[in-house]
Amino acid sequence: MKRGVYILPNALTLCGMFFGFYSIISSLKGEFVYAGWAIMIANIFDGLDGWTARITNSTSRFGIELDSLSDQVAFGIAPAVMVFSWALAPFGRIGWAAAFLYASCGALRLARYNVQMVSTESKHFTGMPIPAAATILATYVIFYHTMWGSSPGKSVFVLILTVVLAVFMISTLRFHGAKELNLKTRKPFIFLVLLIVLLSVIVMHPPIALFALAILYLLAGIVENSYLLYTRKTRPNRNTTGGTQ
Repeated sequence: MKRGVYILPNALTLCGMFFGFYSIISSLKGEFVYAGWAIMIANIFDGLDGWTARITNSTSRFGIELDSLSDQVAFGIAPAVMVFSWALAPFGRIGWAAAFLYASCGALRLARYNVQMVSTESKHFTGMPIPAAATILATYVIFYHTMWGSSPGKSVFVLILTVVLAVFMISTLRFHGAKELNLKTRKPFIFLVLLIVLLSVIVMHPPIALFALAILYLLAGIVENSYLLYTRKTRPNRNTTGGTQ
């Protein structure tokens, strides 16, 4: 600490924390669409701070710890407050217990990531990343208000979704992220075309497109892990069959 800290990546991290805090304030005021968009903007800054630290070679232990604290505010506490105020409050104790479960599992997810980031987390994410879980909740809130223009009231679907995302974060399921894309190497031309198509779809109707992409990410993770579980169960049987032959 006597040598000082890197300003640019840490400033971007604090910007993400600011929008997480703004999301909490918006939720308390009943402005849930603003709360959802604030979480989405925090997601952008969360990607920018790590990218900036890597390209400027300014990664530090201080920055890693600050990033985790910022993520807990923006993607742990903010979505929990948003979803509780929006749809879980009518459930009473069950509602705030589900919201706390989400926030606490997010903290556990971040702590485990900090421990495993140089081993298993360097290849793929172990458990759903907390920004992805927050994005699913945020985009659903935005999507719902865009389609129906009001809060859902006592929503069993939101309750189940919140608990499922909490469990996925602390699970050992495999999830992928942008960190696996090596942008320094050449890619096929089709990648650029797909990027243009993706941006065009998002621009046409952001609430629907972003929610669809978030749900697609969730379903892709479920399908991939179901396939991995199936192959693990069938592999011993194949080995046994091969041995008897």
